[in-house]
Amino acid sequence: MSTDSESKLQLVRGHIRAFPDFPKKGIQFRDICPILKDAAALAAVIDLFEEHVRSNHQQVDLIIGLDARGFLFGPLLAQRLGIGFVLVRKKGKLPGATVSVAYDLEYGKAEAEIQVDAVAPGQKILLIDDLLATGGTLYAACELMRRQQADVLGCLVVIELKELNGSDRLKPHQVFSLVQY
Repeated sequence: MSTDSESKLQLVRGHIRAFPDFPKKGIQFRDICPILKDAAALAAVIDLFEEHVRSNHQQVDLIIGLDARGFLFGPLLAQRLGIGFVLVRKKGKLPGATVSVAYDLEYGKAEAEIQVDAVAPGQKILLIDDLLATGGTLYAACELMRRQQADVLGCLVVIELKELNGSDRLKPHQVFSLVQY
């Protein structure tokens, strides 16, 4: 990693706050709000993602952002790459015909969906979100892409909680994380 990239990574790390026992006892919540508040830190996140994508995925058609924090980073990255951005939303939030998949959360069940015409068969996509924990939401998004016959090149996250083994659940898809805890 170049010195410039390492300094950007340090800037990002320095803008992630930890809140113990939130949203419930025993959870160490990682807060990205300071990244969003600081233009240099936000630019560093997008710079690092762009560098990774340009080095490892020269043929990307779409960035797919997960509801809701993937919407914060995904459009900025897509714009930098000169490609489109597609939303994966919680069930019932998108107009028109949709495709959905149910998945388990740490605390219940949920459904994710995309519009039927959002991703064409064979399109090469990257998924993006702020955090990878157990991998449930990203796994569901990968399943949506499989149903649409898209080619999932990998997943991008700002933060990965390694002890929860979310990246194992996403195999064979590769996960690129900026910061790991």
